[in-house]
Formats: sequence, structure tokens, C-alpha cells
Amino acid sequence: MSLLRKKSIASMLQEKQTASSGAGGMKKELGVFDLAMLGIGCIVGTGIFVLTGVAAAQHAGPGLILSFILAGIVCAFCALCYAEFASMVPVSGSAYTYSYATFGELIAWILGWDLILEYGFAASMVASGWSGYFQGLISGLGITVPTALSSAFDPTNGTYVDVPAILIVLVLTFIVSRGSKESSRLNSIMVIVKIAVILLFIVVGAFYVKPGNWTPFMPYGFSGVVTGAATAFLSYIGFDAVATAAEEVKNPQKDLPRGILWSLVVCSLLYVLVTAVLTGIVPYAELNVKNPVAFALQYINQNWVAGFISLGAIVGITTVLFVLLFGQSRLLYAIGRDGLLPKPLARLNPKTGVPANSTWVTGIVVAIFAGLIPLRKLADLVSIGTLFAFISVSLGIIILRKARPDLERSFRVPLVPWIPVLAVLTCGYLLISLPAVTWVAFLVWMGIGLIVYFAYGYKHSELSKSTRPLGKRME
Repeated sequence: MSLLRKKSIASMLQEKQTASSGAGGMKKELGVFDLAMLGIGCIVGTGIFVLTGVAAAQHAGPGLILSFILAGIVCAFCALCYAEFASMVPVSGSAYTYSYATFGELIAWILGWDLILEYGFAASMVASGWSGYFQGLISGLGITVPTALSSAFDPTNGTYVDVPAILIVLVLTFIVSRGSKESSRLNSIMVIVKIAVILLFIVVGAFYVKPGNWTPFMPYGFSGVVTGAATAFLSYIGFDAVATAAEEVKNPQKDLPRGILWSLVVCSLLYVLVTAVLTGIVPYAELNVKNPVAFALQYINQNWVAGFISLGAIVGITTVLFVLLFGQSRLLYAIGRDGLLPKPLARLNPKTGVPANSTWVTGIVVAIFAGLIPLRKLADLVSIGTLFAFISVSLGIIILRKARPDLERSFRVPLVPWIPVLAVLTCGYLLISLPAVTWVAFLVWMGIGLIVYFAYGYKHSELSKSTRPLGKRME
């Protein structure tokens, strides 16, 4: 049963209090607006500017509108559960930390390892996408990156390293390392620019919508709509990223739930509107392109707007990458503090209050993956990781309502257990819609995680040390 030893919520809150009150602790600088901008910055970006075209052409057709509505409903159930946990346990680590208190150490480790995969692959793929958009933009100015330095290792195409992807990861890592308030301020500015560009597309594109392009509405059947919704979860990691900032929030019990829910409302609305306009302008079969939004405006000869869209896409993808790097660094900090990964990952910079080691480890690893390894075929691994995280958080709400009804909750999920059960069932339905190869790759990653846990984490866990005899602890 030591594998399922739990970390009490009281001890988590005490650790947080000790860290924030001591010199060099994490600084409480974020409010509702900052958190909502983090969520929107992560959720709205790659999904709108890259994913919509391919998902419409290959999976759902115009029915992608329903895919995003379905994904939004599922995420609403999950976001409510995240909001209640965030109000109870405002501690870094998000779903990993929540699982440590609910299911025990082994399950928490499995989920933490899952989230490392989720954030790491997502950040690497987003950096690769950013590189593609950036090279497209500068090519219009007559600047080209040498082929060998333009993409990940693929000698058959003459590419060996994606230098732009590496550079953007390292630049954003440096910004994240400067402090939460400074980096969130830059993120907020970029998110506002991104939303303005998206609204420009919706307003201009609405005048060119042809309802006939929405027929047939579900050319691949409802199963295609579900596959589209499952793929959309690549974008919805943002809720978890908001929760990772818990220890840097001024009033976490109230601000975290509000930040999570506001980001859900804004993002779901933008996704549905953009998808409706996009598939109304261009026949879905022609949308199998990397830059569907800009392509749609070129399709209707609105090239002046397409230029703004390309620039907005680069800004938008930059915010996604920024938030993923931010979230991964806070996750590694939480796991390192618990001893399941090396302790230096939990070391804070005394001036900025930022987990510097975790931030730079994240940035360097992501830069290597983005620069050298083709990862686009593994995109569904990010979705499977997100869905597993959502399921664990939803189950945790049901368990803690029974086991710890005494805990203070400034936000409560309505209609428990029905809403958490719906979250579990809908996420589970989307999970089984993912390809078999995704499951194989995911299980391999989980197997590696178990080896790491039993070889290192089990012995070095802080809970293991606290239950060890005094003599053993001093060895």
C-alpha cells in the first residue's frame, strides 16, 4: 500500500506557505486577467491557425463546428472540476498534485509522467509549427533559411536541424525565467493582438460565407465529428497550464476558478465562430493546408487581411509555446519538490522566485526535440495525455466530496456526481476514438515512466523519507 501513500492537502498547503513566506519564494503576482490570458494564450493558437483546416478536410468537414461544440461541452465539465480542485488545493502541479492527494503516489507519478509527455510533445510540435509560419513570413521579404537548417532531421529532404524552432524556444525560455508577472504581461499583450486578428477574420470572412459549402455537413459521418473533437483536445491543455500557476496567484481560491472558466468561454466561442466562417468560405475538401485561415482569405482575394492573419498566427502560436513552457516548468518544480524527480528541479531563483532549473531543463529539452526530431505524427499523444488528466481530475472531485466534505471550497461543481461522471464518460469516449498507434506509443511511454519511478522516485520520495526510520533517513 506504500505505492498508494497519499500526500495530505494540509501538508501541501503548508509547503506552499513555507515556500512563499521564505526569502526567494514564489511571488504572488497573478490575477484573474493574467490567468485568463494564460488559458486563452495556450488554447487559442495552433488549433485555430493550423488544426482547423486539416481536421475539416480529413475528419469532420463542416461538421467540425459540432466537433468544437462537443469538445467545448466536454471541456466545460472538466473545467468545472479543475475549478473546484484549484479552489481547494491552490498548489503548483495541477492534475499531478490533485492526484497525489486523491489517489496516492503511484497514480500521481503516472499522471505527472503523462503530463510531462503532454507538455513536452505539445511544445515541441508548436515550435515546429511556429518555424513553418515564420519562414513563410520572411520568405515574402526575400529571406530564406538554408534548407539544411529549416526543418527537423530528414536527410531524404536535405534537412538536418530546425534552427528557427530552437531559437524561439530558447528566447521564450529566457522570458519565462525572468519572472511570472513580467512574462505574463508580455503574454497578455500578444493574446490581445491574437484575438484582434481572429475577430478581423470573422468580420471580413462573414461577408463571403456561402451556405452551400456547409453541404454535406457531416461527410465522414458522426464518427468523423467525434474524431475531430478528440483531435481538438491538442488545444485544450490550457486549463491544466492555468492550474500550474497556482502558487503565483494573489487570491488563488477565487481567481483560479474564474481564470479557468473565463478562458473556456472565450476560447470555445472563438473556435466555433472561426470554424463556421472558414468552412463557409472554402469547400472543406480544399482545406488540407498548413495555414487554413490565411488560405481562406487568399481564396476570396482578401490578401491584405491574409497578411495580418499570417502575422497574427505567428503571435498566436508564440503565446501557445510560451504557456506550454511555463506550465511544464511548474510541473517539474512540483514533482521535484516531492522528490520523485531530482531535487534541483525545485530550486527557486532568489531574485525572481522562478524555478530556474526546471525552466531551463524544459527549454533545452524542448529545443532539442523541436530542432532535431520530426514529431508531427505524434500529435495525438498530446490529446491522449490531456484526456487522461481530465478524467483523473473529474474522478478526484467525486472521491474528495465523499472522503473530505470538510475541506474549504470557494467554488463547488454543481450536480455532483453527475457532471464529473459526464466528464469521465465523454473523455473516455473521445479516448477510444484515437488511433491504435497512439495507444501503443502512450503505453510505451507509461512503461518507461514506471521504470523511472521504481528506479528513482520510490526511494527518493519525500513521503518515503518521512516514513523511513530515523537511522535510515540519516544515511
